[in-house]
Amino acid sequence: MIEHQVPLGTPFTAASTPSDVLAGVDLTGTNVIVTGGHSRLGSEVTRALAGAGASVAVAARDPERVAAAVADIDGVVVEQLDLTDPRSVDALVGRWLGTGRPLHVLVNNAAVLFGPERRLDSRGHELAFSTAHLGHFRLTRGLLPALRGAHGARVVNVTSGAARFGEIRWDDLDFAAGYDPAAAYGQSKRANVLFTVELDRRYADQRVRAFAAHPGVIIGPGPHSPAEVAAYRAQGLVDEHGNTVIDPEGGKKTVEQGAANLVFGAASPLLDGIGGVYLKDNDVAELDDTDHPLTADSIPSMASSAMLDPDDARRLWDVSERLTA
Repeated sequence: MIEHQVPLGTPFTAASTPSDVLAGVDLTGTNVIVTGGHSRLGSEVTRALAGAGASVAVAARDPERVAAAVADIDGVVVEQLDLTDPRSVDALVGRWLGTGRPLHVLVNNAAVLFGPERRLDSRGHELAFSTAHLGHFRLTRGLLPALRGAHGARVVNVTSGAARFGEIRWDDLDFAAGYDPAAAYGQSKRANVLFTVELDRRYADQRVRAFAAHPGVIIGPGPHSPAEVAAYRAQGLVDEHGNTVIDPEGGKKTVEQGAANLVFGAASPLLDGIGGVYLKDNDVAELDDTDHPLTADSIPSMASSAMLDPDDARRLWDVSERLTA
């Protein structure tokens, strides 16, 4: 909620890691689901939460491959989930609710990398929006009985600084009239934040709180293709030798530093009693409606009123209900 979009002044910085954020936090008895919790950011989140004592279910499309990737992490199981397939989403919901276990934390992390060509799911929805928003919307709503049963649960929607300039194309959500990969990505990330706002508004009184978490810009150590190096160089993400630039205060982070903000949203006691906010650098992000220029090497990632607009949040919820009916 906009009135709560005020930094708390946490002791953490943009360079903090999950171990910093979880220092002194015991998650024994905490049940967690992390979508895409087997690679990059998701893997670091899974490892950190499990290391603090949580029981973590990693939800992914290929359970056999993913099981091998998380085999060295104690307290982790793998669940099959294809966010673009309603039957797969409903099957996971059914399996979880069938156990009768509460769900204390749901980290909606999975997404798809956008490419130059428009891609659709089996229902004709643009793939980034389908995966990052519609699939997680269906999953979260299905798991609400388990989230309410935790008597204190959190939903973390992994977003991006792109949410600031992303817009919801209400009349053309699937980009049928013309595809722009950056606009499609921005729409999916704006949807993550708006979903957070309305989810928290609807269920805060039932002790289900929601957070949108921006990890920063993370490209990993490489190796990168020549085309990637050229693009990253133009954005200031690699140096003249092709080495990844790490500048946490400038939003360019390691995978571990990026994961810290997701872990902060999932488990930090500093967030008790609030929700519906956008997190950045292990704190509630500053609300700044200044018209900052968008350049190749500078994507403003502060919160804006448009990202958190309650009317847009309600409208997106209604549209999403229809699309997932």
